[in-house]
Amino acid sequence: MPLQNRVDPYSQLHAVSSRGTFMGNRGRLHNAERQIVSPWKVKPWITCALSFKNYQRPKLMMPNSYTELFFLDEPTAYAAGHRPCAQCRRPAHELFKKAWARAFPEQQDLSAPAIDNLLHAARLNEDGSQRTWTARLAELPDGSMLEHAGECVLLWRGSQWRWSFEGYTALQPTIPAGQEVRVLTPEPIVRLFAAGLAGALAVHPSLDSRG
Repeated sequence: MPLQNRVDPYSQLHAVSSRGTFMGNRGRLHNAERQIVSPWKVKPWITCALSFKNYQRPKLMMPNSYTELFFLDEPTAYAAGHRPCAQCRRPAHELFKKAWARAFPEQQDLSAPAIDNLLHAARLNEDGSQRTWTARLAELPDGSMLEHAGECVLLWRGSQWRWSFEGYTALQPTIPAGQEVRVLTPEPIVRLFAAGLAGALAVHPSLDSRG
């Protein structure tokens, strides 16, 4: 029976067998029976590497430990409101910070906790639901995740891709460039994509041969 620790672009947790290409956490969300009892516990929502320095955990969701979450790829993790871990993903974390300084020049040299506070406000409404926003499709950079006709869609290298837990397939018919869409990726992160971070995104292998 799969654990409920796979994250979709809506930031919701699901019990599915496919694991994805990144791990992450939001604190300890599970109980002694390894059941999810809270959507988040700490404001740092991070995206981690699947492995780090050959460390292997005896099992997932151990008592008194954080809940291991899994993401299809980096755009999925960003859509859910996570940012790169400063320990196991130091290069990605540094690129994230540099993009933040370019996108928000008035907020240079912010500490990680300060950035986490800003991201937390951008990803959640007061009732705990995912905070979304609207934009014209043509104004969104690569890496942005949006909702269309009840599905999650990734913008990547000039094309539109339907998201699933297993990977991406081409969206047909495509969304007109002038259409206003509901954006799932938090607005500050989309600004980082536009400031150059999109070029460093690690996408799922289902897109590797598709441009």
